[in-house]
Amino acid sequence: MLGNFQQSQLRIEVEASETTIQDSLLCPVQLQQWLWPQRLSAGMPEKLHQGLSFTSWTGPVAIHHQVEVVTPICLRLLLSQGIDGFHEWYWGEGWIQSRLEGISVLPLSLGQTLSLLRLRQFLATKQRGAA
Repeated sequence: MLGNFQQSQLRIEVEASETTIQDSLLCPVQLQQWLWPQRLSAGMPEKLHQGLSFTSWTGPVAIHHQVEVVTPICLRLLLSQGIDGFHEWYWGEGWIQSRLEGISVLPLSLGQTLSLLRLRQFLATKQRGAA
């Protein structure tokens, strides 16, 4: 794999319940909404589950994901192709933490930051809609 080893860990506060955060991370229909412009494989199940494999694309770069761990407060994805490494998500009432490590030519920290900001905006929009 070409690229540099990169690692990044970010934690943000959000105005959302643990369940709302969980659904936003584990339900592909919601995941696709805030991950834009990243695209997910067609035919995704209703919820991510252990052992699931899927591909996402950031422009022309494909990233293969293997769901390694899914719990009510954690998601761990093994990554290959465009990124060789892993992405872990942890969440609770009002917070989300993302840890990303891998070898890639992509700027992982920048992508991770933008994704978390889009997720925060998505959750805020959902919160306003529920109020």
